[in-house]
Amino acid sequence: MDEMISVADLQEQLLNLSKPLAALDLPLLDAHGATLASDLLIDGTPVIKSGQLIDSTQIALAASLGLARLPCRPHPRVVIISAGDDLVEPGSKLADDEDEFESNSWFLTTFAREVGAHAFRVHTIPETAEQLKVIIEDQLVRADLIVISGESKDESFDLITSVISKLGQITIVTPALAESSKHSFGLIGPDQTPVVVLPGDPIGNFLSAELFIKPMIIRMLTGVVTAAASKKIKLSKPITSPLGKSQYLRGEINSDGQVSPLEAQESLITLSIANCLIEVGEKVEKLASGDLVRVIELNQGQH
Repeated sequence: MDEMISVADLQEQLLNLSKPLAALDLPLLDAHGATLASDLLIDGTPVIKSGQLIDSTQIALAASLGLARLPCRPHPRVVIISAGDDLVEPGSKLADDEDEFESNSWFLTTFAREVGAHAFRVHTIPETAEQLKVIIEDQLVRADLIVISGESKDESFDLITSVISKLGQITIVTPALAESSKHSFGLIGPDQTPVVVLPGDPIGNFLSAELFIKPMIIRMLTGVVTAAASKKIKLSKPITSPLGKSQYLRGEINSDGQVSPLEAQESLITLSIANCLIEVGEKVEKLASGDLVRVIELNQGQH
């Protein structure tokens, strides 16, 4: 039986699943884009700190010191699966009005790569429990994290959760988050690989990726938990919000430094054009123009 929990509680439970990856001694080119697992010192002073993303200038610095390898946490390997008998690959034809083009796995794969993971999209869309179980078991050998979503109306959620429940201990919850729905998560397979099932609705899927999956990947990659890049700025328009649920409205920070929610929040177009998420807490029902609000910046670099 699923329970309603806060966004913060779900973030904490998922972060508990995402342990930092073990350090490896990587050749310099493989270390690029990974994170340093221990401070690199010159005369006792750290010049690259543990947990820091290794860019091209730091590769050059290491080479200039005569180092051919660096101790790094590698990129997490994230496997993305979408399941459901009404999902159709883009480029194919929809058979009837029930069919829908599958988009979540394309978003999640590229999103995970932007955060710093090696993400793998499973091209086959399983339609039955048997097909899904085979695919998940096949993917366990290369996954540090598996993320699964279903059809937009979440018809596939029960099918997906029933399959992963046979592979490990699974928890089902509903975050107190507007535009979202049930999630399930747990550890599966012989290596206790983390798995998370997200809402099939693309907007809920997007919010879950930002709020839950991104912190998991960053912790695996860096070994630390970092807060999302955010700031408080003035609201240019009033907002109403459902009491008892957190809301993250797609917004735009204007040239005057104020933020406004985009029109037609139900539209998928907002996912593409928003440059921030406007956070409205569970206990807030109304905000007036001029109020300070916390915004999470999007597309501003990943960590």
